[in-house]
Amino acid sequence: MQTNAQLANNNKANKNYSHIQVIRRNGELTAFDDSKIQVAITRAFLAVEGSQAADSHRIRDIAAELTAQVTASLFRRLPENGTVHIEDIQDQVELALMRNGHHKIARSYVLYREEHARQRNEAVADDTQQQSIRITLSDGTQQPLNTRYLQGIIEEACHG
Repeated sequence: MQTNAQLANNNKANKNYSHIQVIRRNGELTAFDDSKIQVAITRAFLAVEGSQAADSHRIRDIAAELTAQVTASLFRRLPENGTVHIEDIQDQVELALMRNGHHKIARSYVLYREEHARQRNEAVADDTQQQSIRITLSDGTQQPLNTRYLQGIIEEACHG
C-alpha cells in the first residue's frame, strides 16, 4: 500500500506543468514549479513547529500531499498553456491547509502573507513619496528627494 506522499509523487511524475505560466506580482511570467509550493508549505510547518521538525518525514509527506492537492485544484479547469496568478496559488495553499485540519499552520501562513503584503505596500508608498518630493539644488536643477540617504544621515547623527 502506498503512502499519500508516494501517491502525490506518482501523480507529480504523471503530470507535466511546464506549459503553465505563473503571473508574478510584478507582471512577469515564469514557468510553474510545484516544488516552490512544497517548499512554502514545509516552511509554514517549520515556522509553527520549529526547526527541529525539519527532518520529519511526516512534514515532508504532508507537504507533498498538500502540494498535489493544490496543483490538482489549480489545474482542474485551467486550459492547456494557461496562466495562473501567484495570489491564486497562495489562496489554494491556504485552503488546502485548512481543509486538511492544519489550522495553526494556515493561520501562520496567512499572517506571513499579510506581513509581506504590508512590506510591499510600504515599499511602493516610499517609492511614490520619493518620486513626489522634489528638491531644488543650488544650480537650480531639481531632483527627487532621496529619503533613504536622508534617513541614513539622521540615524548616523542620532548615534553619537
